[in-house]
Amino acid sequence: MPRRSPYVVKLTGEERRSLETKVRKYTLPYRDVVRAQIVLMAAQGIGNGEIAARLNTRREVVWQWRKRFCEERLPGLEERPRRGRPAVFPPRGGR
Repeated sequence: MPRRSPYVVKLTGEERRSLETKVRKYTLPYRDVVRAQIVLMAAQGIGNGEIAARLNTRREVVWQWRKRFCEERLPGLEERPRRGRPAVFPPRGGR
């Protein structure tokens, strides 16, 4: 028997419109589109395993984004700063 997520997604009209706009934009980074798809499917009551299968990703990834959305709403889907030293690229040579 599949487990039910304790994070139930209920969207406001504005959140739904924002996520649907992201899903339709082909110029957005792929990660942003997938996150929006995850939340929209979760709002339809689809389980994490089914969402993962439809989007060809892992169930843990779906769980993470569902949880972050429930805790932080739309800002939770944004990319966060990462740890570590930022990448440094050498200047181009004039050759």
